[in-house]
Amino acid sequence: MAGDIRVLSLYEGFFSGGARILHSDVLAGLHGHGQRHRVLSIHGQAHREATVQRMQDDASYRKLVAAGLSVSALRDGFAGPVDFDAAELAVFERAMSDVDVVLTLKEQPLRLVNQAGVGGRPVITCLHRSDPENQGPALAELRTAVDTGAIAALVCCAESTRAAYQAAGIPAELLEVIPNGVDPRRFRPDRWVRARLRRALGIAPDAPVIAFAARYDLMKNVPLFLASAAAFLAAQPNAHVIMCGAGMTAANPHLTADLALVGLESSPRLHRLGVRDDPQTLYAAADIVALTSSFGEAAPLCLIEGMMCGAIPVATDVGDCAAIVAGCGLITPPDPEAIAAAWTEALAHRAQFAPALRASRTHFSRRRMIASYARLIRRVRTPSRVPLAA
Repeated sequence: MAGDIRVLSLYEGFFSGGARILHSDVLAGLHGHGQRHRVLSIHGQAHREATVQRMQDDASYRKLVAAGLSVSALRDGFAGPVDFDAAELAVFERAMSDVDVVLTLKEQPLRLVNQAGVGGRPVITCLHRSDPENQGPALAELRTAVDTGAIAALVCCAESTRAAYQAAGIPAELLEVIPNGVDPRRFRPDRWVRARLRRALGIAPDAPVIAFAARYDLMKNVPLFLASAAAFLAAQPNAHVIMCGAGMTAANPHLTADLALVGLESSPRLHRLGVRDDPQTLYAAADIVALTSSFGEAAPLCLIEGMMCGAIPVATDVGDCAAIVAGCGLITPPDPEAIAAAWTEALAHRAQFAPALRASRTHFSRRRMIASYARLIRRVRTPSRVPLAA
C-alpha cells in the first residue's frame, strides 16, 4: 500500500537461535498491517555449533517467505572481510532506496550501517543479550552508530538488557524494553502431541521428562546441564532427558565428549534431537524446561515457550530468568546436585505451579509485543532523505 511504512531488517545471518526466531516472528506479524518489511542478510550461510546451514534451510527464513517478505543475502557464504566492497555497498544502496526505517537484529549488522551510511533514515537496533562487553567488536559498532546519530532507538528484550547497556555507557533515553512474547495458539499444552512424541521416543506416559532447548554454545553451559542430567537420571530410573538445538546431535564430537565425561554417551534415556522446527512438540511432551546458562541470557525464549506449553521452568539466575520464572518454577544455583534436586522438587509440586503457568499465557503475549514494535517504528519514522554515503 502507498501509505505503508517501508522497513528493512538487517541480519548477520540465518541460523537457529531465539533472537532470530523472535525477530522473524515480529516481522511476520507486522508485515501487511500498515508496514511493508524486507530482510537483507549479510551472509547466505552460517557455520555454528559444528553445523553449516544455508539461509534457505532455516525455519525463520521459511517463515518470513511464507508471510510474503522478500529475503536476500549480501554474501553467499558464511565468511568475508570486515569491510564491504564497492559491489556489496551498491547492493545495499539499492536495497535502501525506498526504505523509511532500518531495523538491525542485534549489533553485528551495524558494521554495514556504519560503513555505508543510511541517508538519514532512523535505525532501530534490537538487543537480545545482557552482556554487551562479551560480543567482540559489536559494542564498539553500536557506540559508533550512537555517536553518529544513526540510532533512533534500541529495543531491549529484557530489563537486564537495558541495565547492562546503560552500564556500558549507552544513553538511557535510547533504550526501550519490549518483552518477548510467543504465539499462544502454537505454544499450548497438548496431550495428544505429548503422547505422540513420547511414543516415538520410547518414553512411558508417566515418565518424568526434562527438556533442554539450546544451541551448543559456551554461554549455555552444556556441561553443567549434562552433569545435572546424570545426577537426575541416576536418582530417577524411569526419567528421560530431551535435548534439541544446533549442535545437539551425535554428529557433534564436543557434545559426545561432554556426554562421555558424565557417563551418558550411550544412555537410551538421553535423546539428542538437533534443530527442530516444532519446539512446541518437545515442550508439550516435557514436564520441565531447563536452562543452565552462565551468562549472556536476557529473556530466554525457551523458558517462555516451555511455560506456555505447561512445562515447569527451572533456570539459573541469569538475565531476567528470575522474573520470568517467578511463581511458575524455580531458580537454582549453578550446581549439578542442586539443579537435579530442583527438578525433583518441581515435579513433586507441579500442581501448585499449574495456575501460574496458565496465567503466563496472557503475560507473555505475542500480540502485545508486536503492537509495541509497531508503535516504536511509527514513532521513529522520518520523511527526511539525504544521499547514502559513497
